[in-house]
Amino acid sequence: MSEISSPTKALVVFSGGQDSTTCLIQALAEYDEVHGITFDYGQRHRQEIEVAKDLAASLKLASHKVLDTTLLNELAISALTRDSIPVSHELMNNGLPNTFVPGRNILFLTLAGIYAYQLGCHTVITGVCETDFSGYPDCRNEFIQSMQTSLSLGMDKPFNIATPLMWLNKAETWALADKYQQLELVRQQTLTCYNGIIGDGCGDCPSCLLRQRGLDDYLQNQQKVMQSLNDKMSK
Repeated sequence: MSEISSPTKALVVFSGGQDSTTCLIQALAEYDEVHGITFDYGQRHRQEIEVAKDLAASLKLASHKVLDTTLLNELAISALTRDSIPVSHELMNNGLPNTFVPGRNILFLTLAGIYAYQLGCHTVITGVCETDFSGYPDCRNEFIQSMQTSLSLGMDKPFNIATPLMWLNKAETWALADKYQQLELVRQQTLTCYNGIIGDGCGDCPSCLLRQRGLDDYLQNQQKVMQSLNDKMSK
């Protein structure tokens, strides 16, 4: 009698935005059991938490945990943690956008790793990207590899932090959603906008502009972008 393999499990760091929802959709096709974790840190666009809850229910995740991490809001001063600081299109003196939340992904991946340990998940999936991003240092592949090593060492368990979007541009991220026949769901039901507007958003904040440029590129060059995506996925 052949041995029955254990079901594969993954935990997705899930904000309800375009990137994490696309990762979630892909994970549902690739893993037997998919869980989600969403962080409430008092973010400016905290409507994303309700969006994440709705999507988790409609996509039928095995579980969805919303974790209170408002202590981050007390420590990290950013346009995403202070309504009094307008979202700027200009970089700060340190070369970073004022929407950068110091330590956010360090905290989120640490907490996700702890929760994954309890769930018996070896894989934590996050939608960070180094190709088409806002200049956040905690979205770089070097940082992710460092966190993966730290989690594995700190809990004496092999962890894999999967980053399906790491080398994709925004057009290719749209193509990935379309590959799983979920482009319209991602377009209409996710929240990427820093001003908290679902779908196409406010059209002005840096996040909306990046998202829209990627969508326009994909819709105008679907075949080319999809081929580029498939080439990257096959490597």
